[in-house]
Amino acid sequence: MNSASSLTKKLSLPVMQAPMFLISGPDMVVNACRAGIIGSFPTQNARTPEILDQWLGQINTRLDNEQITTPWAVNLITHPTYARGKEDFQMILKHKPPIVITALGSPAALVAEVHNYGGIVLADVINPSYAKKAVTAKVDGLVLVSTGAGGHTGYLSPFVFVQEIRKFWQGLLVLGGGIGSGEAVLATQAMGADIAYLGTRFIPTDESLCQTEYKQMVVDSDSGDVVVSDAITGVKANWLRQSLINGGYNPDNMPSAAKINFASAAGTENKRWKDIWAAGQGVASSTAIQPISEVVETLKNEYQRSLTSLMNRQTSCVNTAQTRVLL
Repeated sequence: MNSASSLTKKLSLPVMQAPMFLISGPDMVVNACRAGIIGSFPTQNARTPEILDQWLGQINTRLDNEQITTPWAVNLITHPTYARGKEDFQMILKHKPPIVITALGSPAALVAEVHNYGGIVLADVINPSYAKKAVTAKVDGLVLVSTGAGGHTGYLSPFVFVQEIRKFWQGLLVLGGGIGSGEAVLATQAMGADIAYLGTRFIPTDESLCQTEYKQMVVDSDSGDVVVSDAITGVKANWLRQSLINGGYNPDNMPSAAKINFASAAGTENKRWKDIWAAGQGVASSTAIQPISEVVETLKNEYQRSLTSLMNRQTSCVNTAQTRVLL
């Protein structure tokens, strides 16, 4: 798994189910892998390092027992305020997930150790400057979080972001930001990325850890219901308008940025994290609460229809051009 092509060959669709706070867990990871896409979860969803130990072991055991070879990933916050970072990383070294995704901090301190056990490291970045630093740290791939992503979001257009990164990085490229359909997955490849990073599309699934009310709010929402604000975590993120209202905020007049502090991510006592719900701009792609297997099957069908349509249009353009030459 040392190249983009060797990784994508293991997938039934070039998709990674993105790690989502308080949403992704072992069932989501295993069922995503069963469906042929990369499953993932953030370490802080396991409320203690001991629970994380259990989750990582459970995922490995379930996949091994079913002889599922689709790779999976774990997401680790590397920001200095995340107090559990070192403990969580020790659990990663114990269980050796194939892919480690770093977020909100430098990956430099862990790349060599992940490589030592045969894993790869992907760095979650929101701009070319951070991407260059990650490349210097010898990561194996980049996760580009562009505008429209759920939770902590980027600000660059995916068209601009991919184009600029490809000027200096030809390795594995994962692209996120408002992607919720098979057509959008194909578009990420057309732009030059290798794998699409989908989070919001998997919120209203049977395997999701979140409340049924959260799932239904995603199903009932569209892009107009998504509000970007840094008032909740100190980092710009996309939130569902109604959940902000339910949490006592005015979505049209949000407070100034909160102080960045991910210490509270290790526990559920902080109401902000629990009851204010994130979603990306592709939220309207979800129309029902359903199992991951059905979501992936829908994505595959959309992807194939879009690919066939694109090829037909290309053929039509070629035929039209040839006819004009003859005339």
